Amino acid sequence: MRALTVDVQESAGRILCCTIFRPGGRKLLAKGHVLSDEDIRLLQTEGMQQVWVTELEEGEIGEDDAVMAVAEAMCCGSVEIRLAAGGRANLVATADCCTLVDDDLLKQINCASSVVIATVSNYRFVRAGERVATIKSAPFAVAQSHLEAILSILQERGAILQARPIRDPGVGVLYTDPVHGDRARTLFESVVRTRIERFSGNLRYSLTAVEEEEQVARSLQHLLRTKPAAILIASTTAPAGPEDVIGRALVRLGAQVERFLAPVEPGNLMMLSYKDDVPIISAPCCFRSAKANVLDLLLPPMLAKYRISGWEIACLGHGGLLN
Repeated sequence: MRALTVDVQESAGRILCCTIFRPGGRKLLAKGHVLSDEDIRLLQTEGMQQVWVTELEEGEIGEDDAVMAVAEAMCCGSVEIRLAAGGRANLVATADCCTLVDDDLLKQINCASSVVIATVSNYRFVRAGERVATIKSAPFAVAQSHLEAILSILQERGAILQARPIRDPGVGVLYTDPVHGDRARTLFESVVRTRIERFSGNLRYSLTAVEEEEQVARSLQHLLRTKPAAILIASTTAPAGPEDVIGRALVRLGAQVERFLAPVEPGNLMMLSYKDDVPIISAPCCFRSAKANVLDLLLPPMLAKYRISGWEIACLGHGGLLN
């Protein structure tokens, strides 16, 4: 990038090196702005004869073109790209969605000095219109070789950020108690409904059951027939592990226990299972309060039909202390 002073009438298509202010201190044109014929007339009206500009040299890409290229390569799903001032592109959700972020790939790209990316956190629920990422370039220009290296990595590794839309987010709920399932419904229903609706979900169907293996398995089978995005087991008791009543009922149902124990507080005693593609999650004590717990981390990807693995739950420990 080469900086030089040129006559205003010869500055069309060049990039301003510094912000230009009116005599009263009001901004006229911002640093990094590409001058147009209309800008030239404006500057002449203000009495300016010369401006300090930059021009691209061979092997350089302008900041706007660079951030747009990276933005297009780094994301997929329900998101649109909006170019902003100063060599910046913003990614904005076009629907209620859950963001999935490849943290290792993000770190690799951000090791480059010419372009940096900031995203929302992994598994974050965002509403339509919210910003999910920003890409920022070094001022004015990026070396073409640097940009090509970044785009090559993205082409090989795939998207850094996915914005998975939340569609048909019906949730089934099973309330269980050792004596009477209606007791669990009375205790938890208001909090359960509030939490589901917080993430654009809806309570599709709910049942109650006494915590007895056969009854729990039969109730879960009924809920599965409603084809929910996920099933929550709201129990008044804490499981000792997959060998307790809830775990045995899941095995009887033919579900696969994916993970017991989460490195998240509150919510350590979470148990996640899958029956075919439907996640079934038991998280005792997490239904008593609307305060953040493991359900707030897991519901958004579940409602977006993303299959969370036991390994991914193990990775929640960094940032898993929620209060």
